[in-house]
Amino acid sequence: MTIDTLIGQMAVVFDITEQDGAIHGIARSDAEAVDFLDAVVNGNRLTWSQEVTTPMRLTLKFEVDVEGDTMTGTAKAGPFPASKVYGSRSSAR
Repeated sequence: MTIDTLIGQMAVVFDITEQDGAIHGIARSDAEAVDFLDAVVNGNRLTWSQEVTTPMRLTLKFEVDVEGDTMTGTAKAGPFPASKVYGSRSSAR
């Protein structure tokens, strides 16, 4: 995934799984790995939040649409404008 932030593009790997109807995820960047919080699926829309500490302590709120192997949407960081999020599924590791 790529997140177009106010400070430039950030590359993040989202590991997303489903177990017993619940969505779980971890976002991994060069700086940190954080768990998805309150992940919800509604049709092809996935929403969740996560607490990050880099580049500053913020709560990010994601809203993405999943179409096949692609994901597009936004990430809202506190009082800042929403950032575009886009990427595609990669092979399982």
